[in-house]
Amino acid sequence: MEFIEWTELATYTGALVVVLIITQLTKELKFIKTIPTQVWSYLIALAILYPAHYFTGQLTASNAVLILFNSAIVALSANGGFDALTRAFPQLFHKD
Repeated sequence: MEFIEWTELATYTGALVVVLIITQLTKELKFIKTIPTQVWSYLIALAILYPAHYFTGQLTASNAVLILFNSAIVALSANGGFDALTRAFPQLFHKD
């Protein structure tokens, strides 16, 4: 049984969830802290969408260009979604 499959990562929802999780788990690492979170999540989205499309046989020249834009949409959504959650439930994301 696989938890996440490449076909799911090639979708908006699959990429969004994984980008959100990886961004939040890694953004406080020492060598990543110097990179703005929005840029970091965009790079993660690229790193997810290109292989997902490649391994599902969907990577074409036109899709390769579209992934550049789709990664921006996924990254902005992941960042905005997390910001909305922290505003709605500040007690869950309180930093000591």
